[in-house]
Amino acid sequence: MRNFFLTLLLPLAAGVSALTHAGEITVLSAVVKDKTIADAQVTWQRNGESSLQGVTSGSGTLSVPDGMTDDGNTNMIITKPGYSTLVVKCPCDGFTYALSPVMTNLDGLRVVLTWGKTPKDLDSHLSYPGNHIFFEDKVAADANLDVDDTTSYGPETITIERKHQGERYVYAVHDYTNGVNNKKNSDAMSFSHARVQVYVGQTLIRTYNVKPETTATSWIVFGIDEQGAFHDINQYLSLSRQGMAKHLNSLISASSFEDHSLITAEIKQEAKRINTRGESLYHEKRLEDAMYRFQEAINLYPSYGQAYSNLGLTYQKLDRTAEALWANRKAIELASGNSKNRVQASSYYNIARIYEAKGQWQDALDNFRKAKSLREHSAYDKGIQRMQEKLAQ
Repeated sequence: MRNFFLTLLLPLAAGVSALTHAGEITVLSAVVKDKTIADAQVTWQRNGESSLQGVTSGSGTLSVPDGMTDDGNTNMIITKPGYSTLVVKCPCDGFTYALSPVMTNLDGLRVVLTWGKTPKDLDSHLSYPGNHIFFEDKVAADANLDVDDTTSYGPETITIERKHQGERYVYAVHDYTNGVNNKKNSDAMSFSHARVQVYVGQTLIRTYNVKPETTATSWIVFGIDEQGAFHDINQYLSLSRQGMAKHLNSLISASSFEDHSLITAEIKQEAKRINTRGESLYHEKRLEDAMYRFQEAINLYPSYGQAYSNLGLTYQKLDRTAEALWANRKAIELASGNSKNRVQASSYYNIARIYEAKGQWQDALDNFRKAKSLREHSAYDKGIQRMQEKLAQ
């Protein structure tokens, strides 16, 4: 399979990998094939109970402690200096997890695919103008397939070193095992426990899980628009490899990305409950805990503007500039109503200040000008003047 990694870590789905046995977990690198991670700190947390902890061995394994209740009310946290923190809901026993090295590029991101024992070969595909990354073409303009796995579990990782402004990207998963044999009625991928995780900076920003009981060999997961905002697509189709390439190109050239997610009233209510809990944690100055709650709300309800607003503010407080950049872009995409111009102008201004702090004068100037085009404000004029002076030096 074609392995391409995106930043924190991914549970490798139901079943036990060749490296992992019942009663233990294994921690791997997301970007170096089969590299185990030693000395990673693992913590299991459960409301109302004392935390359980352990450290991975030289072979990257750790026995699940006695007394750990392995169900959906237990959270597992894996940390290691230089890697993104992984937080996942259990069951955890018998799974493999991948840690993603922290990314330093403001416009970079990493996508990690993991799954279970079958099908053996799921492939990552990333398409953008003039480029299509997959197992036969692993290196493209400012992006590459880091890891390719053809023997179950993954990870398979794609890293975008620098997203091209003004261009669209579409990410998809293809069931090579069944697709190559043209088994259009196969539902194997839907039972693979496939999971796609997206990382920016040092943070896992989005998680996508394959839809069970679905007949398809192709899963079109998400798109990124010209401004860098994410759009959930979640299309399930049965395409050949050639058909996949054609379909991805059609999405790139379409007038806009469509939202194919079906969000029920119950899901919205649950997302609001989680967001409210995040706000409480924020006011208690438990910023990382608040961050995880806002992310959880967004995973449930991807168009939840208030959660994005709260998340962006929390990122800024945590000094996570790449993540704040992403959240501001999403706020621009979701802005609507009477406050649309004000919200978008403020977000462009915030993006400009991030670039200015990094010394990227032209990028900063472009965003100050976008802010001014939406709303007059002296801060935008001063920003434009500063950047013009910097570029003239």
